[in-house]
Amino acid sequence: MEIIKYPDKNSWKEILQRPSFSLIELENTVGSILEDVKINGDSAIQKYALQFDKVKLNEFKVSDNEILNAENLLSSDLKNAINIAKQNIETFHISQKEEIKTIETTNGVVCWRKSIGIEKVGLYIPGGSAPLFSTVLMLGVPAKLAGCNEIILCTPSDASGKVNPAILYAAQLVGVTQVYKIGGVQAIAAMAFGTKSIPQVYKIFGPGNQYVTCAKQLISKEGIAIDMPAGPSEVAVIADESCIPSFVAADLLSQAEHGADSQVILVSNNLNVIENVNKELENQLKVLGRKTIAEAALKNSKAILVSTLEEGIQLLNEYAPEHLIIACKGENQLAENVINAGSVFLGNYSCESAGDYASGTNHTLPTNGYAKSYSGVSLDSFVKKITFQKLNKEGLKNIGKTIELMAQAEGLDAHKNAVTIRLK
Repeated sequence: MEIIKYPDKNSWKEILQRPSFSLIELENTVGSILEDVKINGDSAIQKYALQFDKVKLNEFKVSDNEILNAENLLSSDLKNAINIAKQNIETFHISQKEEIKTIETTNGVVCWRKSIGIEKVGLYIPGGSAPLFSTVLMLGVPAKLAGCNEIILCTPSDASGKVNPAILYAAQLVGVTQVYKIGGVQAIAAMAFGTKSIPQVYKIFGPGNQYVTCAKQLISKEGIAIDMPAGPSEVAVIADESCIPSFVAADLLSQAEHGADSQVILVSNNLNVIENVNKELENQLKVLGRKTIAEAALKNSKAILVSTLEEGIQLLNEYAPEHLIIACKGENQLAENVINAGSVFLGNYSCESAGDYASGTNHTLPTNGYAKSYSGVSLDSFVKKITFQKLNKEGLKNIGKTIELMAQAEGLDAHKNAVTIRLK
């Protein structure tokens, strides 16, 4: 990784830029696919499946037999691991349920709020060389807990038209109602607009590459809700002399192997730490199955030497990483100053992979600096919160004059009259 020493604060924004494609070119490409699927439906999906995934699909929906057979294709150890992860994710997310609280704001005026599951949601699960069956758990568990009636899942198949069995096993485990073997922009379009074979949903969830992220952003302009802009994965590590360089290198590589457009950032107040981590990166790269991908990602990545750890946290708040690891002494105290991050991991043994799979927190997180304004997926992501109120005669008398005066001041006579006619 490139080493940058003591950068001036004015240069932080430039130093921390993410890799990206030309936005205009990207939107044109993605927009044309979205429009094609919107107009031509299933036939357009078949065309793009052949073009991008090299598969001829006559049937998009995964059959019940395919789902049942998937369980037999997995080892008992893997199924057990998936079940343990599901249990931890469920435990963490069920704690996010809110009880209905009835509040009397004034005598005779009672208000409350109720969470109701979004009726139809769509989950996008990346496939290909890294089939993310863990994401099925991260999205399917809170969707089911929230009470979503229809949970649609789209994921690409291989060239023979088969979906990774671990994805199918996880899908049936969490209660996904329908699975479709399509991926990429065409999957986002299908769930957004609906086709003859694939139902339209009200909100779309799931990570993906820049094309998928762009597709989600474009369809959100047409009234389809999305979880967040979640593109290429990223991690930032802040480390001092108390860190274990091999651990830090392993964490950086665990994100670098996601894709050539991923990015990792190392921040330290100690040059020896940076140099030792770089040596570990070289050693660990040699044995990685996705070495070429990780090497490409490291070219987008940087190690930054700062004067103090406090300055390092300020720099990382500007970066707003998807994942932030604090491998320092006094990590809890440092964490108090974090204001922009998707998920934070404290100490030498809190590897980012724990959050990716089985600690219980959700791994679908904002990337590309969106952690400044977006939260990661949670139970709240799958519900609408509807407010209710009930006024009795006394309650309306108590706030009636207030309403009349405010309505009159805004020039809304009918609003005022709705109160006056009742008070009379």
